[in-house]
Amino acid sequence: MLGCVDLDSPASINLYASSFENKDVIKDVIAEYNESVDDLKEITYTDYVGLIMSSVTTIINAITYVLIAFVAVSLIVSSIMIGVITLISVQERTKEIGILRAIGASKRNISSMFSAETVIIGFASGLLGVVITYLLCIPINIILHHMTGLNNLSASLPFETAVVLIIISILLTLIAGIIPSRSAAKKDPVVALRTE
Repeated sequence: MLGCVDLDSPASINLYASSFENKDVIKDVIAEYNESVDDLKEITYTDYVGLIMSSVTTIINAITYVLIAFVAVSLIVSSIMIGVITLISVQERTKEIGILRAIGASKRNISSMFSAETVIIGFASGLLGVVITYLLCIPINIILHHMTGLNNLSASLPFETAVVLIIISILLTLIAGIIPSRSAAKKDPVVALRTE
């Protein structure tokens, strides 16, 4: 009525698509129109849902990288601790190493014994971590379903990933036990038998 709005030349139009597929159809139609007109008559298109989704994706990626960094640090620290524990075990079992060497065990046998212990520790810790993860998925999924109302949104650990995690755990403990097992193999049996 005041003459401020001219229906023949609108400044903006809001289109609400009923699905993501329809949103893409609208976007394609606008792009096709823009190709057939000059620059002054082009329609500028702003996808607010797309902007929000890209922002959410960026935030999730940043959180993922931070979590990966925490996991990497914890893996390094745990590997060092396993190496220290194995080294302490070697120091405490010096007499046992001396007896084994005296009755004919080779340096390779002693090294293999400590390497086997670290592999068992790695397998047990990896298996324990996977079992705890599977057990924690049950209450996490119940909470997720209750809070979001989405029954198809679930936390899960695929079986193949669980196997890979156990193998990584074994490899890390094996690498961490290399130096202590070699240290045990180098012990002189005579000196080792003298220790109390």
